[in-house]
Amino acid sequence: MRRLTIDLSVGIFVLIGILCLTFLAFRVATSNTPGLGATHTYTLYANFNNIGSLKVTAPVKISGFVVGRITSISLDTKTYKAVVIMQINDNYKLSTDTSAEILTTGLLGEQYIALQSGADNEYLKNGDTISITSSAIVLEELIGKFMTNMTGKN
Repeated sequence: MRRLTIDLSVGIFVLIGILCLTFLAFRVATSNTPGLGATHTYTLYANFNNIGSLKVTAPVKISGFVVGRITSISLDTKTYKAVVIMQINDNYKLSTDTSAEILTTGLLGEQYIALQSGADNEYLKNGDTISITSSAIVLEELIGKFMTNMTGKN
């Protein structure tokens, strides 16, 4: 009888552990997926010359607050520019002169898109393209330019 009680309690403990891990895995999966558990969104496009290491599901921020997520990144074969598709929360209306810039969290952190809303009275609608963009600053290019300038002065 004592053996049966121990086996039953261990089995219940393992089952609770598996349920907890499943719950945590589901929460992590849905936290990076736009649209799941979120309010309504609209789609915006932006074209960049260089996206660095920007990834799908990276955040889109305004003043440090996450207002959307990147849902797709592709290459336009005509212009050879990166086309970034973003889902923005409906609560945030952006003027037509909004600018988009690829920034990095910290020195070597993840990259994200920072939006800067302008002063225009018209707002971007679903499917519009942000025309004012700044590409990612690639650390290797900066170091190369710095080294070239330093050797040029000697």
